[in-house]
Order: sequence, then structure tokens, then C-alpha cells
Amino acid sequence: MKHTIAVLVNDQPGVLQRVSGLFGRRGFNIESITVGQSEEVGLSRMVIVTLGDQSTLEQIEKQLYKLIDVIKVVDLGSRPMVARELALIKVKSEPAERPEIMGVIETFRASVVDIGSTSLLVQAVGDTQKIDAMIELLKPYGIKELSRTGVTAMIRGNG
Repeated sequence: MKHTIAVLVNDQPGVLQRVSGLFGRRGFNIESITVGQSEEVGLSRMVIVTLGDQSTLEQIEKQLYKLIDVIKVVDLGSRPMVARELALIKVKSEPAERPEIMGVIETFRASVVDIGSTSLLVQAVGDTQKIDAMIELLKPYGIKELSRTGVTAMIRGNG
């Protein structure tokens, strides 16, 4: 079962290494991790997607709280959330194929951010399933390069 957790941490050198090291030492896998500034100066927010059952999630939370720079841990998946990922996809694209490729891109509400003589650079934002589906449809044209951010998420509403 996938779990998405947000971890509020002090913005200090080595914090990302300590958090990821904790996962590795305990045998927990990180499917994706994003880190960036939070709404509070001096604090960063990590959004981590990991796999495991409920007891694994509880163990992860307990272990994270043992790290000195961890301020707060929130299980985002326990409440309705908005989760998004960004992907940049460079697709082989001869001019004759472009209208067909553009049809795929438009279907997913993605956009072309660069055009080369034999390729298109596509930007897609959405949930992981949307990004996965778009990549599958673009594979037959030839994906030259792919970069994904990993999931970032927040709880919906006023909470």
C-alpha cells in the first residue's frame, strides 16, 4: 500500500541525508521524495511516497520523530489530498508526426515547452497515474529523455 507523508524539518545541511538514511537503515523504500521551502522561514517540507502496511507507516513516523531536525510528520493519505507531479519528456518528433503527437499532448492538458528539429519537449503536470498514462502513449514515438519530480502533496480544504 502506498503512503504519502509530509515531514516538516529544519532547513539545515544534512537533513535530507539523515531522513533518507533512516529509510535505508530500516529497510523502507522511498518511491519518491520532494523537498522545498515551506510557508515558515527556516523550515522545509519533504513529501515522501513509500510502500508498506499500516504498521510500517507507524514505524516510519516514530523513527522520523527521533531525528532532531524533524518538527512534524503528517500522513497525507489519511485525509483527502491534492497530489501532483511534474514531468519533462523529450519525444522524437519528425515534422510529419507532430500533429499526432500534439493530439496526445492536448488530451492530457500538457504543453510543448521547446521544439527541436527532430524532437518536442513536453511539460506535463498531474497525478502519477496521468503522467504514467501519457508516457505510455508517447513511448511508440520514442522517448529520448525523461525527468520527473516525484509527488508533492497537500491536504485539501482549510485543514
